[in-house]
Amino acid sequence: MGGALCYSIDMVIAEYTIPAGFNPKYDNMCCMKVCIMCGGEGTRLRPLTFERPKPCIPIVNTPSIIHLVDHLANLGFTDIVITLGYKGDDIQNILGDGSLFGAEITYVRDPVKLGTAGSVKNAEEYLNDSPFLVVGGDHITNIDLLQFYREHLRGDAIVSIGLISINEPSEYGIAEIDVDYTIMRFAEKPSPGQIFSNLASTGMYVCNPKIFEHIPENTKFDFAKDLFPALMERQDTHISGWLARGNWSDVGSPRSLREAEHWKLQEMSYTNISGDITIKGATVHGPVHFGDGVVIGENSKIIGPVSIGSGTVIGSRVIIGPYTSLGNGCVIREGVKIFSSSIYNNVHIGADTTISGSIIDNEAAVRGQCNIENDTVIGPRSVIKQGTIVHSKTRIWPEAVIPEQSVVTEDYLNQDYETHCSGS
Repeated sequence: MGGALCYSIDMVIAEYTIPAGFNPKYDNMCCMKVCIMCGGEGTRLRPLTFERPKPCIPIVNTPSIIHLVDHLANLGFTDIVITLGYKGDDIQNILGDGSLFGAEITYVRDPVKLGTAGSVKNAEEYLNDSPFLVVGGDHITNIDLLQFYREHLRGDAIVSIGLISINEPSEYGIAEIDVDYTIMRFAEKPSPGQIFSNLASTGMYVCNPKIFEHIPENTKFDFAKDLFPALMERQDTHISGWLARGNWSDVGSPRSLREAEHWKLQEMSYTNISGDITIKGATVHGPVHFGDGVVIGENSKIIGPVSIGSGTVIGSRVIIGPYTSLGNGCVIREGVKIFSSSIYNNVHIGADTTISGSIIDNEAAVRGQCNIENDTVIGPRSVIKQGTIVHSKTRIWPEAVIPEQSVVTEDYLNQDYETHCSGS
């Protein structure tokens, strides 16, 4: 019946299980290696990174590094090397030995700031026996990195760069490729008039161990700024590009952090209750994830996707809009409206306050009748007093106190903390 479909099992195996370019030395997929770089201070995300490293910023009430490691381990990257710098102990305490993910994690501490390539070089002894994937510890992605790894093995490039089309390439390294995916040009953060491509480097690479011959020891050395230009000048090596499909962010700004959380909330497909929940005449349109001991007051509305942490109490006449996460132990008073925002742990929101597209860190307090506009970041333990308006794209430093009826139009700093937001 239908001779066009007469394929034997042997033919299927021959066609699909032995890819072109099969390399018996490297094509053992049972224990693939990945190096996760976690050395940066995350200054661009202050005030969120004063008290935690960037990979520990919560996304849907879970440190972002957990989302990344879980994704990698599920793809088969179970031999994980993590390079540590700023507040590295926090990362190690969260991930442990990797057994919760079915992986084995080795930690390597950078003695000084070594740059991206220099940090990987510092972990050479754990990576020098097979090709390995490199990703940033702040990356949030659902890209099929296993396919990326396999495509690299089929070629002969010393390193392959994951590339993705973006709308604002001036903030990234960009690449030009030919029809064979060989990278012809590479430029880091180009100026207007120099943007020859919108293919941005994701900062995710697959490297052959031979790459270590081109990275100096104990020296600050970056992949994009130093290594790739040096390799491009050589005649005996080349760099390949791989066109990625899916969601990816290096979480370099509060807006990209919110976007990453949007992706994760979008993945929710059902309502889940972890423990007891008390609902008094409220309306819930899922999907919503509830922690234990959540209380929702009368005539309130929760419109998913939303995540609500354990012990959070929501008053009456509250609207929690889509793409919002509330942490543990929060208190949301009556008449509050929260839309597309990230509220961390033990935050108090006063009556009749509106919060839109914002991030509020642990133990902050926003008093009643405030308006927190889009793309605002409020630091831990800060207090926004009654009737205050905080303009969009504003950051409020930890433990700052904003007087009543204020209009905050620019960053509100606390001189007990560093004040710049540039860098990594």
